[in-house]
Amino acid sequence: MSYLGVGISPGKVPVSHSMNVKVVDRRVRVAELVLRCVICGLGVLAAVLVGTDSQVREIFSIRKKARYTDMKALVFLVIANGIAATYSLMQVLRCVVSMIRGHVLFSKPLAWAIFSGDQVMAYVTVAAVAATVQSAVISKLGQSELQWMSICNLYGKYCNQIGEGIASALLVSLSMVAISCMSAFSLFRLYGGNKGKGSPRWW
Repeated sequence: MSYLGVGISPGKVPVSHSMNVKVVDRRVRVAELVLRCVICGLGVLAAVLVGTDSQVREIFSIRKKARYTDMKALVFLVIANGIAATYSLMQVLRCVVSMIRGHVLFSKPLAWAIFSGDQVMAYVTVAAVAATVQSAVISKLGQSELQWMSICNLYGKYCNQIGEGIASALLVSLSMVAISCMSAFSLFRLYGGNKGKGSPRWW
Protein backbone atom coordinates (compact mmCIF):
# COMPACT_ATOMS: atom_id res chain seq x y z
CA MET A 1 0.00 0.00 0.00
CA SER A 2 1.25 3.50 -0.73
CA TYR A 3 0.11 7.01 0.05
CA LEU A 4 1.39 10.06 -1.87
CA GLY A 5 3.98 7.82 -3.49
CA VAL A 6 5.46 6.74 -0.17
CA GLY A 7 5.60 2.98 0.26
CA ILE A 8 4.70 1.52 3.62
CA SER A 9 5.71 -2.02 4.40
CA PRO A 10 3.42 -3.93 6.77
CA GLY A 11 6.51 -5.69 8.05
CA LYS A 12 7.66 -2.47 9.71
CA VAL A 13 4.79 -2.41 12.20
CA PRO A 14 6.09 -5.22 14.43
CA VAL A 15 9.56 -3.67 14.31
CA SER A 16 8.18 -0.33 15.53
CA HIS A 17 6.25 -2.06 18.29
CA SER A 18 9.33 -4.04 19.26
CA MET A 19 11.32 -0.83 19.58
CA ASN A 20 8.65 0.69 21.83
CA VAL A 21 8.68 -2.40 24.01
CA LYS A 22 12.46 -2.20 24.31
CA VAL A 23 12.35 1.49 25.28
CA VAL A 24 9.73 0.89 27.99
CA ASP A 25 11.52 -2.22 29.16
CA ARG A 26 14.82 -0.38 29.41
CA ARG A 27 13.32 2.45 31.49
CA VAL A 28 11.68 -0.04 33.83
CA ARG A 29 14.94 -1.94 34.19
CA VAL A 30 16.90 1.24 34.98
CA ALA A 31 14.42 2.14 37.73
CA GLU A 32 14.48 -1.46 38.93
CA LEU A 33 18.28 -1.49 39.01
CA VAL A 34 18.40 1.72 41.08
CA LEU A 35 15.82 0.43 43.57
CA ARG A 36 17.54 -2.93 43.92
CA CYS A 37 20.85 -1.18 44.61
CA VAL A 38 19.10 0.94 47.25
CA ILE A 39 17.60 -2.18 48.83
CA CYS A 40 20.97 -3.92 48.84
CA GLY A 41 22.75 -1.00 50.48
CA LEU A 42 20.06 -0.12 53.02
CA GLY A 43 19.43 -3.78 53.82
CA VAL A 44 23.07 -4.25 54.77
CA LEU A 45 23.00 -0.97 56.71
CA ALA A 46 19.89 -1.97 58.67
CA ALA A 47 21.30 -5.40 59.50
CA VAL A 48 24.62 -3.91 60.63
CA LEU A 49 23.05 -1.14 62.71
CA VAL A 50 20.75 -3.52 64.56
CA GLY A 51 23.07 -6.52 64.68
CA THR A 52 26.06 -4.64 66.11
CA ASP A 53 24.08 -2.54 68.57
CA SER A 54 24.70 -3.08 72.28
CA GLN A 55 24.92 -1.11 75.50
CA VAL A 56 25.98 -2.09 79.01
CA ARG A 57 24.32 -0.62 82.09
CA GLU A 58 24.90 -1.35 85.74
CA ILE A 59 21.67 -1.82 87.67
CA PHE A 60 21.89 -2.53 91.39
CA SER A 61 25.53 -3.66 91.00
CA ILE A 62 24.50 -6.02 88.20
CA ARG A 63 25.91 -5.39 84.74
CA LYS A 64 23.28 -5.92 82.07
CA LYS A 65 24.13 -5.82 78.37
CA ALA A 66 21.35 -5.01 75.93
CA ARG A 67 21.69 -6.73 72.54
CA TYR A 68 19.44 -7.24 69.55
CA THR A 69 19.08 -10.93 70.44
CA ASP A 70 17.11 -9.92 73.54
CA MET A 71 14.17 -9.08 71.27
CA LYS A 72 12.98 -11.68 68.76
CA ALA A 73 11.51 -9.03 66.47
CA LEU A 74 14.97 -7.51 66.06
CA VAL A 75 16.43 -10.92 65.20
CA PHE A 76 13.73 -11.29 62.55
CA LEU A 77 14.55 -7.80 61.23
CA VAL A 78 18.26 -8.57 60.89
CA ILE A 79 17.62 -11.88 59.12
CA ALA A 80 14.97 -10.39 56.80
CA ASN A 81 17.17 -7.48 55.74
CA GLY A 82 20.16 -9.75 55.27
CA ILE A 83 18.14 -11.98 52.98
CA ALA A 84 16.67 -8.98 51.15
CA ALA A 85 20.15 -7.53 50.56
CA THR A 86 21.49 -10.85 49.25
CA TYR A 87 18.46 -11.38 47.02
CA SER A 88 18.70 -7.84 45.65
CA LEU A 89 22.41 -8.28 44.91
CA MET A 90 21.64 -11.34 42.78
CA GLN A 91 18.89 -9.42 40.98
CA VAL A 92 21.24 -6.48 40.40
CA LEU A 93 23.68 -8.81 38.65
CA ARG A 94 20.83 -10.17 36.51
CA CYS A 95 19.69 -6.64 35.58
CA VAL A 96 23.22 -5.55 34.67
CA VAL A 97 23.82 -8.59 32.45
CA SER A 98 20.40 -8.13 30.83
CA MET A 99 21.05 -4.45 30.10
CA ILE A 100 24.51 -5.15 28.68
CA ARG A 101 23.15 -7.82 26.35
CA GLY A 102 20.16 -5.67 25.42
CA HIS A 103 17.63 -8.45 26.00
CA VAL A 104 13.94 -7.82 26.61
CA LEU A 105 12.18 -10.03 29.15
CA PHE A 106 9.88 -12.27 27.07
CA SER A 107 10.22 -15.46 29.13
CA LYS A 108 7.09 -16.13 31.19
CA PRO A 109 8.74 -18.72 33.49
CA LEU A 110 11.53 -16.28 34.41
CA ALA A 111 9.06 -13.42 34.80
CA TRP A 112 6.96 -15.57 37.15
CA ALA A 113 10.06 -16.54 39.15
CA ILE A 114 11.13 -12.89 39.56
CA PHE A 115 7.58 -11.81 40.42
CA SER A 116 7.20 -14.57 43.03
CA GLY A 117 10.58 -13.81 44.61
CA ASP A 118 9.82 -10.09 44.80
CA GLN A 119 6.41 -10.73 46.33
CA VAL A 120 7.86 -12.99 49.01
CA MET A 121 10.60 -10.51 49.88
CA ALA A 122 8.11 -7.63 49.99
CA TYR A 123 5.88 -9.50 52.46
CA VAL A 124 8.86 -10.59 54.58
CA THR A 125 10.40 -7.11 54.84
CA VAL A 126 7.07 -5.43 55.58
CA ALA A 127 6.25 -8.05 58.24
CA ALA A 128 9.68 -7.61 59.84
CA VAL A 129 9.30 -3.84 60.03
CA ALA A 130 5.75 -4.10 61.41
CA ALA A 131 6.78 -6.54 64.14
CA THR A 132 9.83 -4.46 65.07
CA VAL A 133 7.94 -1.17 65.19
CA GLN A 134 5.38 -2.70 67.55
CA SER A 135 8.13 -3.94 69.86
CA ALA A 136 10.00 -0.63 69.60
CA VAL A 137 6.93 1.35 70.65
CA ILE A 138 6.55 -0.80 73.78
CA SER A 139 10.26 -0.42 74.53
CA LYS A 140 10.02 3.35 74.12
CA LEU A 141 6.76 4.04 75.92
CA GLY A 142 6.38 0.98 78.14
CA GLN A 143 3.10 -0.70 79.00
CA SER A 144 1.62 0.57 82.25
CA GLU A 145 -1.25 -1.93 82.24
CA LEU A 146 1.27 -4.77 82.42
CA GLN A 147 3.73 -2.79 84.54
CA TRP A 148 6.36 -2.85 81.78
CA MET A 149 8.77 0.05 82.14
CA SER A 150 10.33 1.96 79.28
CA ILE A 151 13.63 0.28 78.41
CA CYS A 152 14.81 3.26 76.39
CA ASN A 153 15.06 5.34 79.57
CA LEU A 154 17.89 3.04 80.62
CA TYR A 155 19.43 2.22 77.25
CA GLY A 156 19.20 5.47 75.31
CA LYS A 157 22.14 4.89 72.95
CA TYR A 158 20.95 1.36 72.23
CA CYS A 159 17.44 2.54 71.35
CA ASN A 160 18.70 5.38 69.15
CA GLN A 161 20.78 3.04 67.01
CA ILE A 162 17.91 0.56 66.81
CA GLY A 163 15.71 3.42 65.60
CA GLU A 164 18.17 4.19 62.81
CA GLY A 165 18.15 0.54 61.81
CA ILE A 166 14.35 0.46 61.74
CA ALA A 167 14.28 3.59 59.56
CA SER A 168 16.64 1.94 57.06
CA ALA A 169 14.56 -1.24 57.14
CA LEU A 170 11.41 0.79 56.47
CA LEU A 171 12.98 2.24 53.32
CA VAL A 172 13.96 -1.28 52.29
CA SER A 173 10.39 -2.54 52.67
CA LEU A 174 8.92 0.41 50.73
CA SER A 175 11.46 -0.07 47.94
CA MET A 176 10.68 -3.79 47.89
CA VAL A 177 6.97 -3.04 47.48
CA ALA A 178 7.78 -0.74 44.56
CA ILE A 179 9.97 -3.46 43.02
CA SER A 180 7.17 -6.01 43.35
CA CYS A 181 4.88 -3.64 41.43
CA MET A 182 7.46 -3.35 38.66
CA SER A 183 7.90 -7.10 38.42
CA ALA A 184 4.11 -7.47 38.28
CA PHE A 185 4.05 -5.01 35.35
CA SER A 186 6.86 -6.89 33.59
CA LEU A 187 5.00 -10.17 34.05
CA PHE A 188 1.45 -9.24 33.12
CA ARG A 189 2.42 -7.20 30.07
CA LEU A 190 3.50 -10.54 28.56
CA TYR A 191 -0.14 -11.60 28.61
CA GLY A 192 -1.33 -8.53 26.69
CA GLY A 193 -2.65 -8.84 23.19
CA ASN A 194 0.29 -6.89 21.74
CA LYS A 195 3.16 -8.63 23.47
CA GLY A 196 6.30 -9.29 21.51
CA LYS A 197 6.08 -12.09 18.99
CA GLY A 198 9.78 -12.83 18.94
CA SER A 199 11.40 -15.95 20.30
CA PRO A 200 11.47 -16.17 24.12
CA ARG A 201 14.46 -14.74 25.90
CA TRP A 202 15.62 -15.82 29.34
CA TRP A 203 16.46 -12.28 30.45
